[in-house]
Amino acid sequence: MLTRRKALQIASAGAATLSMTPILTIAKAADGFLEITAGPSRKKLYREDAAVSELWTYNGATPGPEIRLRAGETVKVRLLNNLDEPTSIHWHGIRIDNAMDGVAGLTQPAVPPGESFEYEFVVPDPGTYWYHAHNKSWNQVARGLYGALIVDEVEPAFSRGNDLTLVIDDWRLNRDGSLDVASLGHLMDWSHGGRFGNWLTVNGESRPEIRLVRGQSYRLRLINAANARIFEIDPGRFGAKILAYDGEPLEKPTAPIYAPMLLGPAQRMDLLVVTENDFVLEELSGDSPYPVAQFRAVDGDGPVPSSKSLMPNAIPEPDLNNARIVRVDMTGGAMGRMVETVYQGQVLAGEDYPRTGQLWAFNGVANLAEAPLFAAERGETIILEVVNNTAFMHAMHVHGHHFRVIERSGATIDDGDPWRDTFLVGPDQTTKIAFVADNPGKWLFHCHMLEHAAAGMNTWFKVA
Repeated sequence: MLTRRKALQIASAGAATLSMTPILTIAKAADGFLEITAGPSRKKLYREDAAVSELWTYNGATPGPEIRLRAGETVKVRLLNNLDEPTSIHWHGIRIDNAMDGVAGLTQPAVPPGESFEYEFVVPDPGTYWYHAHNKSWNQVARGLYGALIVDEVEPAFSRGNDLTLVIDDWRLNRDGSLDVASLGHLMDWSHGGRFGNWLTVNGESRPEIRLVRGQSYRLRLINAANARIFEIDPGRFGAKILAYDGEPLEKPTAPIYAPMLLGPAQRMDLLVVTENDFVLEELSGDSPYPVAQFRAVDGDGPVPSSKSLMPNAIPEPDLNNARIVRVDMTGGAMGRMVETVYQGQVLAGEDYPRTGQLWAFNGVANLAEAPLFAAERGETIILEVVNNTAFMHAMHVHGHHFRVIERSGATIDDGDPWRDTFLVGPDQTTKIAFVADNPGKWLFHCHMLEHAAAGMNTWFKVA
């Protein structure tokens, strides 16, 4: 396999030059629906002299088409399934109508091969979101089934040319540069940190070079589409400030308070950059910084586009004094604490674990239990006390709601902690999050290390 060091040495050979984030145009059908086709396609992820990868993509590209509209408008997407297995689309981070959430087996049946499903919902909140396959996600997302969903303000805060989306992914490649499909589903990944790749791309390209006009302000929307990798970045290296987390704006642009910052699977971070000189976005988790994207400052003509401040979205504040606390005890995985685990009503033992692939549990239950984790009245404040009794980090995602982290390892968090839809919880750490359960329906709560979710870290809750 390609090593991280080898990839760094030859990364410049695969560099691409972009003036801005590429956006695919989606043709509307006669009835006004955007049509997105999930199907196989062939693409080189590595160098031009490398082998072609067999991918699964939306409309023949990964990322799939960027869907962009304004707050209050309606998404109308027709998913056409040209895969040889069922699929669905989850609209990550959107406070959406439950029937449109796209969770196969919970909010809709998976769409069979050759059939279609129509998604139609209003997007209430401006922000950076994304969409991805939500049936056998560990397999389908790893092959390329994802794309960006960008909701602009009613009056966009940045001009279109100064608002760039960067979808970051890591791929596990074979020695010939092709996607390693044979290793998908390996229990080693499922029982450890998840599936990690050895080659990074931004918007499907390796180490793109992006031209920015000197003296202008840009919004960089970072989306982590990796199955399991936590990207470590330091916006302070190039003077960037943070505009938003997980689509939710901060009260004002804020300099990073620690470095490097962690961008977990499914998390997003919007950065404000005022371009004066060339700079590099780097991933810092390895022995040496890995260049993810190169930005070139160029001189431009004409007026400087204006930008506006971002306004907070109208998310109800949790009532901590009258909240209900629900404990989630996370167990399992390699080197983790094991407890009696129930899967589909049966207690697992011995060879049941590798046979079923159920290696993790929430409160002693692997994967979706028949009964919900909790049932809430609409408008009730819920505090999830998540106790990580495992040896690995997890990226926990709440569907249909945004929350605030209120406590980590016994230390309370300031009132200014940002809204999130996905949070990281470290080994032997306890994290409390709080949200108002105001969106009716059945909602998933799971680890977004997609192998962990497949291997048991899935549960659900109900809002009346």
